[in-house]
Amino acid sequence: MFRKRQVHLDFHTNGTLPVGKKFSKEQFQRALQVGHVDSITVFSKCHHGWSYHPTDVNEIHPELDFDLLGAQLEACKEIGVKAPVYISAGYDEKDYVKHPEWHYKCSLDKDDVIEYENEVHFHLLCFNTGYLDELCKQIEEVMVKYNPCGIFLDIIAKRVCYCEKCLEDMKNAGLDVNNEADRETFAQMTFDKYLAATNAAVRKHSADATIFHNSGHVPKGDYAYIDSNTHLELESLPTGGWGYDHFPLSAAYVRSLGNRDYLGMTGKFHHSWGEFGGFKHPNALIYETSLSIANGAGCSIGDQMHPLSEMNMATYNLIGKAYSLVEEKEPWLDGAVNVADIGVLSAESITGRNNERADIGANRLLLENKLLYNFVDETMDFSKFKLLILPDVEGVCERTVEKIKSFIENGGKVIATGKSLIKDNDFVIDMGVKYKGENEFYPTYLEPCYETVNGVTEYVMRCNFNKFEAEGAEVVAYMQNPYFNRTMEHFCSHMHAPNNPENKYPGAVINGNMAYIGWDIFTAYAKHGHICFKELFTFIVNKLLGDDRSACANLPDRGVVTLTRQGDRSILHLLFAHTTVRGERTEVIEDVVPLYNVECKVKCNEKPSSVKLAKLSNNTPSASFTASLSFSVFVPSTSPLTSSSTSGFGITGNTLKTVWLLPAYT
Repeated sequence: MFRKRQVHLDFHTNGTLPVGKKFSKEQFQRALQVGHVDSITVFSKCHHGWSYHPTDVNEIHPELDFDLLGAQLEACKEIGVKAPVYISAGYDEKDYVKHPEWHYKCSLDKDDVIEYENEVHFHLLCFNTGYLDELCKQIEEVMVKYNPCGIFLDIIAKRVCYCEKCLEDMKNAGLDVNNEADRETFAQMTFDKYLAATNAAVRKHSADATIFHNSGHVPKGDYAYIDSNTHLELESLPTGGWGYDHFPLSAAYVRSLGNRDYLGMTGKFHHSWGEFGGFKHPNALIYETSLSIANGAGCSIGDQMHPLSEMNMATYNLIGKAYSLVEEKEPWLDGAVNVADIGVLSAESITGRNNERADIGANRLLLENKLLYNFVDETMDFSKFKLLILPDVEGVCERTVEKIKSFIENGGKVIATGKSLIKDNDFVIDMGVKYKGENEFYPTYLEPCYETVNGVTEYVMRCNFNKFEAEGAEVVAYMQNPYFNRTMEHFCSHMHAPNNPENKYPGAVINGNMAYIGWDIFTAYAKHGHICFKELFTFIVNKLLGDDRSACANLPDRGVVTLTRQGDRSILHLLFAHTTVRGERTEVIEDVVPLYNVECKVKCNEKPSSVKLAKLSNNTPSASFTASLSFSVFVPSTSPLTSSSTSGFGITGNTLKTVWLLPAYT
């Protein structure tokens, strides 16, 4: 069974520091038991390049006089804890100093070899050099000596490199270093060579050891990378710059990959990796692990061991507060599959660009509306969804267009925005509109044809707009231009010119089971977060989906709702946490905020045999959440089954037999 309570134990230690002087097998084991840890990634080689065990192919840390890796593996085995082994691959500071010919170069500038120009940091090595051979020897040595259950390789990515070896090999392959496409082609060739060589180094000695190559991100649609891993670990430290929206977006895509095990990786740190003495509030770690399991993932919590190698018990007391709850929930997690009503065709999978704002904005709007969704790429099946969202960017291939047409013909509903269905200045699918080109004014104004919280008026839209004519579609919002664009010679007031009521066009339309929004609404929501963007999206989703939702709940905007199916039962997870910004752009969780009058609904195909609220023994945080929790199970052609509760931990529900409620955390 895939372990769901993992720790990723960092250990990147300068060669002058004492190592292992306070390591104790018993203390190491006690920390893992206090933390309710069932798997821990221990270390063979760190970013500094040192090995933490006797080695014939590398150098042991100068201050280490025993086999620290072997001692950790033995300690884990004795108490039934799995222990994959970590090897730093992209960084090796020792070899960076010894082998200038292995340096990764990020430009043709002969002096531009430092990745972090203005800070002291590690340096990258190039996988197209002799370094890859050395790395593979290090992997094989670990496999032969220790036969670990898995290998974790870190700091991995497809990178364009301009070192002498890469320049020579590009030329020999008939590729032009001055051509961007050729550079990308060679970077992929180098990355593929790395993946094949390192995987072979593991498989030469084990047919079933897990393998994960950590790049900090799972690129959507990149199966050359995805398929090189036995499982996926979604690195997402909310306080380290990722934020609390990042993990749900990553998980929503990985869920679509099929039967793959995956982890949500957060950290115990206040900020991010490498932080000695940094701790987050226990409520934050409880929420983050709950968010992982509600999204179908296991959990991994990052820690960093002190050079003296004594486990910090405050850290494992903190981890234990979260993992004791995860352990209690595991009967509702094993084999559970997340339910999705909505599919989002990822903008990243089309453009190849990471951190596409269209994806980020769509994810945020779906979370805030408590909708059940997955992100997909163009190779995936759309037919399982009730609604397909195409966010902002152009470039869908002809095969995908045909899949979308088939989806619509079979009753599927579609929301397209921006240029997502525009090619050669025309819509590739008949949506009852005619494309009229990019709008020349910025920003524009939205005039809704529906009630809004601030009334029907003109709302500024800071994003691109594509003009179109409505040829039979229902207009649900109009676009108004400003009187003019702002320039040095021609401006009005502090920001932009006011709306011109006489210069008005259709802005968003619905035609049957299709809708089109002319604005790049998702990209703009990621950047600006205006409520008018959310109201437009929500209105259109409600018009298209109506009550055809598998589950919903009236949680606040930061609430999260997911529904999973596990055999003959369904599980509804409810999460809420109040986040705040501390310091500069550090989003944290501290307080448990009570919620009242929470209403939940689950839609079933047939009457369930029971509806249950799970009460777990160690669930203090959720008491405030369930103070006034009511829920309904809707079955077609029958009256809703309703219930309420004043205590408990969550909801689980099944379209066949049982519905359970699991308010995961507040």
